[in-house]
Amino acid sequence: MTSLDHYVPLSGDGYRTPTGEEIMANLRERLEPNTMAFPRPDSYPRYNPTNLRPNPSESSLPGRPGSAVSTIDGSTVRDKEDREENDETWRMRIRHFTWAFFTINMATGGIASVIDAIPFRFHGLYAIGYIFFVLNVLLFIANVSAISLRFGLYPKTFRASLTHPSESLFAPASIVGFGILLTNLSQYGMPSTNILQGLFWWSTQTFTISTMLPTWGLPIYPLLIVGPHAGILSRTAPPSAALSIIVGGSTLQGIGFIVSLMIYSAFIYRLMTQKLPQQALRPSMFVSVGPSAFTATALIIIGQNLERATSDDFMGGGKMAAFVLRIMANWVGIILWGVALWFFFVSVSAHYSCITKKDWGLNFTLSWFSFVFPNTALVLATLAVGSAFGSRSIQVLGTVMSVILIIVWAAVVGMMIRAIKLRQILWPEMGEDRVEGGFRQDM
Repeated sequence: MTSLDHYVPLSGDGYRTPTGEEIMANLRERLEPNTMAFPRPDSYPRYNPTNLRPNPSESSLPGRPGSAVSTIDGSTVRDKEDREENDETWRMRIRHFTWAFFTINMATGGIASVIDAIPFRFHGLYAIGYIFFVLNVLLFIANVSAISLRFGLYPKTFRASLTHPSESLFAPASIVGFGILLTNLSQYGMPSTNILQGLFWWSTQTFTISTMLPTWGLPIYPLLIVGPHAGILSRTAPPSAALSIIVGGSTLQGIGFIVSLMIYSAFIYRLMTQKLPQQALRPSMFVSVGPSAFTATALIIIGQNLERATSDDFMGGGKMAAFVLRIMANWVGIILWGVALWFFFVSVSAHYSCITKKDWGLNFTLSWFSFVFPNTALVLATLAVGSAFGSRSIQVLGTVMSVILIIVWAAVVGMMIRAIKLRQILWPEMGEDRVEGGFRQDM
């Protein structure tokens, strides 16, 4: 006999306690030939009647550290315990995969759009943007798969995710993520404008006011990205189709912007009469940059494409009417660009007290992607204003902002990976689906 574990496997399931003769024979083999020492009584194997599995701290006899009890299939009990624990951890993490993960698509797709809009081109810039586009497609597929798996394993969480006071606010992020993906397709993907036109009109059917929830923020974004998408798509669409896309995109963009004005009037009132939001919630203040910045971008790009999309009898003035509308769009766009800059500086200044503290007090949440996505709209608006007014300095400013934004995106993604490892997200009571205001999710 060369070794003996604390428990001897039976022919079937389970274990039995070794006999005294087996223990003594095993111990004699372990003694050195010229050594008179004998193991202390407290080093003898002990039997735990409450659990047939061996105690991990006593998984070997003296002199044989690290050995584990073998089972019938050749694996160890410890291995099986680890596999069960890993499987339970995996299911628990999937249980807490929320809609907020689609903000990754919003940020990544926004970076791809920004790279496409940079006026100072060099060899390889398109390839960099294309990499972000492909990455965004893969991330979108992964997010759809993960959240579908969550709702498949835990069906009750679907309804709960749409009624939870915090998680429900991020449900439109999936629509926005898909809309940004369609915009990226216009920039990097399908060459067929017919297919993209069909996707545009299909996507606008989901951008309805019914997605509006009783709070400012992401719920209005599905409407706010239609205008820039319409402007980009109208560049290559046939004139007759381009005009329809411009009219439809302008209408929905206008709805989104006007509703956002109503919401942000309350937000400004809150800033003037109340304290700033809690530090953990301040990254979401950058969401306020988006409405005016996206609308400015939409107006300027649409104005640039109006002349090619209109006929000679358009609004009684033909091309001249389109030219006048373009001038109006440029000036309204620069005003809205200024509003977006104001919200940006307000949001930045709100973080001053956070970054000056020794302890930031900013634990990672998925709202950190608000550092990226709304500001992609500001960068796009800056580049659009520079193009409309022929200002090289503004175009340089927008290009510098693009580089900084890519760095911020990389930093936020790195912090997200770190947060997953540290169980700051994808963990019970650590995400948007936490118990809040008495709201509990039933399994």
